Amino acid sequence: MIFALRTAFVGTLQAKFILDLAKADLEYYDKIIDISRAMFKAGAIGQIDLDRIELLRVQYESEIENAIVNLRTAKIQLLQMLDDRTPVDRFDVTGPFDFSDNLPPLDTYHYAALAARPDLQAALQTIQQSDTNHKLAISNGSTDPTYAAWFTNNSSTNNPNGPETIGVSVSIPLRIFDRNQGEKKRTLIDIDRAQQASEATRAQVFSDVDTAYELVRSNIALLKPYKEKYNDQALRVRDTVTFAYEHGGASLMDFLNAQSDYRQVQLAYAQLLGSYLTAEGQLSLAVGAEKLP
Repeated sequence: MIFALRTAFVGTLQAKFILDLAKADLEYYDKIIDISRAMFKAGAIGQIDLDRIELLRVQYESEIENAIVNLRTAKIQLLQMLDDRTPVDRFDVTGPFDFSDNLPPLDTYHYAALAARPDLQAALQTIQQSDTNHKLAISNGSTDPTYAAWFTNNSSTNNPNGPETIGVSVSIPLRIFDRNQGEKKRTLIDIDRAQQASEATRAQVFSDVDTAYELVRSNIALLKPYKEKYNDQALRVRDTVTFAYEHGGASLMDFLNAQSDYRQVQLAYAQLLGSYLTAEGQLSLAVGAEKLP
């Protein structure tokens, strides 16, 4: 449930990020439209080029509306999971929508999972319980000597000088058959079964951690070049081609392609960030702790 809630939270953050991107793209494109109109009045471009630029604005408007719908849907799902009746328009979430490339070694998560995974802890406790049951079976199958002592005062005894009598007895049962032998054998089988179940659970824990760790590592490997190079390159290409287009050094098609490439890079980056945060949540689930090492 915590993993599902965290995934819904990440989805809401991603929808907000994409909506902000769409608004920024439309704001930038509106400036291009204003510049294009000025260029048309100056005779630098023709009516057909201006019409094409203005017609493409509908794509940005459509992206904003889709982003708004996606954001509201994500909020509704999150509110449902929280069992919160806050109106969608008054509900908002905040949090870092970014990644960290500081990923500790895999063994660190293995050790943390061994200490925190509840299913593994339950398996280890089952071994302890089985061992305790075996000791109890051994104890129930053993026999103990019985001790007794008494004191009497009988005046009718034949010895007038010895009316008081004291006695002690010891009873030692003879064990010919071990009536608890079956219970001892059963508890030994339980111990072996619990140990094998514990090993299977340990292997499953390592498998879960390894899979989630690889997802996080893979997303970091994809995100690093975006943050270090691709985002800046896409922005630089867009601004450079836009400047060249404004001064007649680039065609309309070059400008539109540069703008489209920039939007694709930004959307790909947003989707990778969402995948990274979701994978991080899966790693938390695999380790069994909300706070990772």
